[in-house]
Amino acid sequence: MRRVLLVVAGLGLAVPAVAQPKVNIEQSFADSLTTMPKAELGVSGGFYVPAYSSVTMSQGKLRVDFSVTLSVHNASESLPLVVRRIAYFDTAGKMVENYLKSPVALKPLATISIVIPTDDVRGGTGANFIVDWAAASEIAEPVVEALMVGGVANAHYAFVSQGRPTRTVGKK
Repeated sequence: MRRVLLVVAGLGLAVPAVAQPKVNIEQSFADSLTTMPKAELGVSGGFYVPAYSSVTMSQGKLRVDFSVTLSVHNASESLPLVVRRIAYFDTAGKMVENYLKSPVALKPLATISIVIPTDDVRGGTGANFIVDWAAASEIAEPVVEALMVGGVANAHYAFVSQGRPTRTVGKK
């Protein structure tokens, strides 16, 4: 299900690309993290998440830039979720950023997020994330979404792009 909120009025100008400061998930989300499970990670999967950092409008004459917030939610009430990779790709499929130095374990019902600011347009109109995850045993499938927010003049736009599972290995 895709949720959309649109408010339209006016047009504006785009700004140049600026690199996002490196995110340290271990520091920024210390309260959401737990120790890595000692058991073998027998269940794993991945998500593809479209993330529109820029959208063309007015028959391609205008580019509107959006901030993007990727959220990875552990939907399990009792088990940790291991996030192995969060990678951001541009329209051409070239990796822009890899956000994890090493895997992290999320507490039950915890969330981590990555924010791509509005002025970072390196992803372009076809940007996307790949999120790889694992768990020691059967677990509720994580919820992975991107929220895009932006505007032009007096018009403001917000929409959500839900991650699509790319694979699941192990018991499910």
